[in-house]
Amino acid sequence: MTAFILRRSLQSLIVLFVMSLLVFGGVNMVGDPVDMLISPEADQMEIDRVIRDLGLDRPVTEQYWYFLVNAFKGELGRSFIFGEPALKLIIQRMPATMELALFSLLLAVVFGIPLGVYAGLKPEGKLSRTIMAGSILGFSMPTFWVGILLIMFFSVNLGWFPSTGRGETATYFGMTSSIFTADGLSHLFLPAFNLALFKLSSVIRLARAGTREVILQDYIKFARAKGVQESRVIRVHLLKNIMIPIVTVIGLEFGSLIAFSTVTETVFAWPGMGKLIIDSIYNLDRPIIVAYLMIIVLIFVTLNLVVDILYSFLDPRVRIKGAK
Repeated sequence: MTAFILRRSLQSLIVLFVMSLLVFGGVNMVGDPVDMLISPEADQMEIDRVIRDLGLDRPVTEQYWYFLVNAFKGELGRSFIFGEPALKLIIQRMPATMELALFSLLLAVVFGIPLGVYAGLKPEGKLSRTIMAGSILGFSMPTFWVGILLIMFFSVNLGWFPSTGRGETATYFGMTSSIFTADGLSHLFLPAFNLALFKLSSVIRLARAGTREVILQDYIKFARAKGVQESRVIRVHLLKNIMIPIVTVIGLEFGSLIAFSTVTETVFAWPGMGKLIIDSIYNLDRPIIVAYLMIIVLIFVTLNLVVDILYSFLDPRVRIKGAK
């Protein structure tokens, strides 16, 4: 088991290095941030001074080397626009994005797994067909369009939920979040539901497919033949076996919820990392773009590592194959 974890950790470090090279090189090939920072009437001397101050007069290879050295120190550059460390700006916005992603994932899991299992146990029922039709709609509808519809219906017409902002926050156990207040939860629900819709559809279809496969296995038939209660058959024998692929997908989907929350945060004016990266791309603020992408890569790599370890606990065959 230790060798398996060490090998996966080494692979993760290699992925981080390769992705840092691709991200830094790709971002530095796009546009010229100096054009966004100086006045069109500035003379060449002023332009050269700004280029030197930003360190853009150095070769790209030298800039990348300094980026790596500073990254090991926990520094990912200073924002061209704000003049503050990029990592500090992102960390300030991270709690809002994390609570949005976590609440969205909670909605997808809490509703997706029971609905998927029910649709798998009774595939011909009208409710099951309705559930699967709804999952298809969840896959098909664009996130920004659904967000606008939610605002129009629940905020403008009905007035049930606020349409923008994070709402009131509170601090408990050293953690500040909007989930601790009623006003914060009312602000959180619509963007979280909008972000969770696609993931909810994925979990439903995955749980249904796993249920349809597992329900035909011999151990399910033997458990029922022995008179085991149907609730125990589902809870112990069925859910335990369909959770392996679901755990894998949920782990990866959480990373995508963080990475692709930009549209939802923009539509609902949610003050998270997604809105920050959209503004930074518009202003060609390279340090924030690079720092954000590297944090997202780190999140994905870490989640993959955690999922691999959890997978090895759920299915010992993974460890055996890895040892070979």
